[in-house]
Amino acid sequence: MIYSSLLFIYGFLPLSLLLYYVVPKKAQQPVLLAESAVFCGLIGLRYLMFTAAYTVINYGAARLIRRYRGKNEMASAVFAIGVSFDIISIFVFRTALFVPLRSAFGFPEAFFPIGISFMALSAIGTLIDVYGGKAEADMGFVHFALYFLFFPRIIMGPVLRYRSFVKMLDSRKPELAEIGVGLTIFVKGLAKKVIAADTLFVLWVAVRSRDVQDMSLLTAWLGISAYMLCLYFTLSGISDMGIGVGYCFGMKMPQSFNYPLFSTKIRYFAARWHIQTVQWMRRYVTKPLYAHCAGRIMRRLIFIGVWAVFGFWYTFSLNGLLWGILIGAAITIESRISRGRIIDTTGVIYTALVVMISGAFLAGEDAVYSLRYLLAMIGRGSIADRFAFYLVKTYIVVLLISMYASTDLFRNMMIRSGRNRIRTAFAVISPLVVLLLFVVCTAMMMYSGSSGIMLMKL
Repeated sequence: MIYSSLLFIYGFLPLSLLLYYVVPKKAQQPVLLAESAVFCGLIGLRYLMFTAAYTVINYGAARLIRRYRGKNEMASAVFAIGVSFDIISIFVFRTALFVPLRSAFGFPEAFFPIGISFMALSAIGTLIDVYGGKAEADMGFVHFALYFLFFPRIIMGPVLRYRSFVKMLDSRKPELAEIGVGLTIFVKGLAKKVIAADTLFVLWVAVRSRDVQDMSLLTAWLGISAYMLCLYFTLSGISDMGIGVGYCFGMKMPQSFNYPLFSTKIRYFAARWHIQTVQWMRRYVTKPLYAHCAGRIMRRLIFIGVWAVFGFWYTFSLNGLLWGILIGAAITIESRISRGRIIDTTGVIYTALVVMISGAFLAGEDAVYSLRYLLAMIGRGSIADRFAFYLVKTYIVVLLISMYASTDLFRNMMIRSGRNRIRTAFAVISPLVVLLLFVVCTAMMMYSGSSGIMLMKL
């Protein structure tokens, strides 16, 4: 079960909200944990068993580290074992190399625990904080289990520090207004996924079906534009849905995407794309390495290397690693050559070009295909053909609307607008627009059964 499914929207979500607000406040956290367990169970019983075991193992490791920290070598040993377990678990369930090992433990070859990458980052960060004495929040099992299993964040994060999550959990104040805000955010994310991402995915599949050797320049650029927009709307849409559901339960989780695609600088793109994950990499990888390397050149290499790790974490493939290297190198070069102020329009254009060019590695199944696709993007073949003109005629409106929706132009216009009439009119129209989007999404999901297109397994 995913957020953009009829079962979740019309079954699980309303029932879980009803039960959560009916029980006494002191029972809400255990109820929320039980509901999260049911959510995992609806994804699959093996998935429930895996997440439960993963939570228990990390909980035991965190408790032992806290108990023996500073007293003997036990804490260091448990810390090393716990972090190793979390790292190995990602490789075991995200690569084909460990299929025999998965089979030995009774998992089918195609078994994939949704959100394993986010759970692993959360677990590793928590063990590091506990070992360093920076996670002094309540380590009760309900708190700890909710940190991993809380169903609004289990699929797409955000990656929060344990103490931040516990503080958020204990200070929640569920109100009717928050439910309204949450449902609005949820529908916004649902529209991103069902209307935008799924439609753009059809365009990408059409382009992907062509022989890359004979692909025209226009076709290649239409395809990569559709892919990157689809990727953005898929990831940010699922993230928004989770954040919206969290609001309904009184949990105000931070957004993971802040209109990154058409930023005025590459570093702004990097700072706005999977915000908490990038911050995790900076906090637990970049800064500790910087502390042991004072040289400027070495620090730049570390920076690019960390981005390579981030890209590899995305896809667990050579392509993802190459994407991370390109983004890290682009940020490093930008910091050297753009000492002065860059005109916004120029910055948007070159940032979009870098994002699209590097995106060819995310889109390709292997490095060879991605390199061939890049050659098509620079005009190795014809500039345009009948197929390209057909795609333009069919999808140009969708592409233009999607590009506009992936920017913050409308939000900035509303913020800068000093006319109360405009804001009042928008406040009146907004609920109707949200309702219309919800109806359209429901109709589209009823036609297809659900919106299960996932470009990446994170």
